[in-house]
Amino acid sequence: VQLQASGGGLVQTGGSLRLSCAASGRTFSSYVMGWFRQVPGKEREFVAAISWNGGETYYSDSVKGRFTISRDNAKNTVYLQMNSLKSEDTAVYYCAASRTPAGRVTDGNQIDYWGKGTQVTVSS
Repeated sequence: VQLQASGGGLVQTGGSLRLSCAASGRTFSSYVMGWFRQVPGKEREFVAAISWNGGETYYSDSVKGRFTISRDNAKNTVYLQMNSLKSEDTAVYYCAASRTPAGRVTDGNQIDYWGKGTQVTVSS
């Protein structure tokens, strides 16, 4: 599975962005998909995960209520809608694919494939 994230950019505090991650291959729907983020000097951290059919979603406490993960298996794409952005959301965002059940994707150890990151910068 190859993953390509897009949609990052510069946004003001309180604004919104939608990230997309397009996947290659015909097995996309069999993977749990997730988003992680990383800032320089820190470990990559879990943001959100979604089950293979979209029926289950999980979020880190820091983004719960502001971010929404979704997927379209017909388009081999997973999305991350980010609202009410804060300066602390500034990071490189990575999409990821895993065969681990969505509720157990909590760190990078459960990830099978990573996409290249997309930069999100929130300015005050």
